[in-house]
Amino acid sequence: MRKAIGVGALALGATYAGATYAGATWGSTREERERMLPSDAMVPDPMVVTNHAITIRGHADDVWPWLVQMGWHRAGWYTYRWVDRMLFPANLPSVDEIIPEFQDLAVGDHIPDGPPERECHFVVDRLERPSLMVLHSRSHLPPKPEHAWLDWVWTYVLEDRGDDVRVLLRTRARLGPPWIAAVYRASLWTDFVMARSHLRGIKVRVESHVGVGKIAADDRYSGA
Repeated sequence: MRKAIGVGALALGATYAGATYAGATWGSTREERERMLPSDAMVPDPMVVTNHAITIRGHADDVWPWLVQMGWHRAGWYTYRWVDRMLFPANLPSVDEIIPEFQDLAVGDHIPDGPPERECHFVVDRLERPSLMVLHSRSHLPPKPEHAWLDWVWTYVLEDRGDDVRVLLRTRARLGPPWIAAVYRASLWTDFVMARSHLRGIKVRVESHVGVGKIAADDRYSGA
């Protein structure tokens, strides 16, 4: 019995470690993870760093319109619809088209990530069309946390590579008090689902619109 419990514990630990690693690195190469980005200095001593990447058939100009229109009750975040139904039931389905009125994003704009009463949003810190977008948040916190704080940066880097574009998404964050940082680290494996579905959602929409492919049912944020 002890041996079986020990083997089970080791297997569970290995699975958790693997899922956590995937949650921090899915899709990215070692070179991408080690690369210095212009926004790294915004959180110089991060407690958490993740790097996720995907290759999309098309060009940076094809991807850019989908990025700048993101946000709660804007275009959405392109994640799997079943995920949002389970975790974020107030979210509307993400759109499958480019929305002209959301294309004029500028530095200093707020991108909402929840109802207005939550005061949860990103601030656009840097935009370099069509290659760099930096979003900064100090408001993504649990409801009514005591003495809680967060400094969180999302960086999107788009690089044309012939007929493809490489999209890198990096997160750098500091959090406090210690229990919030511990919870964030412990749940890092969930980013394997969230970041992966987010980037895949962008990919299928871009490629559908440039005529490369169609949006698969399991990749549609707005699917049944």
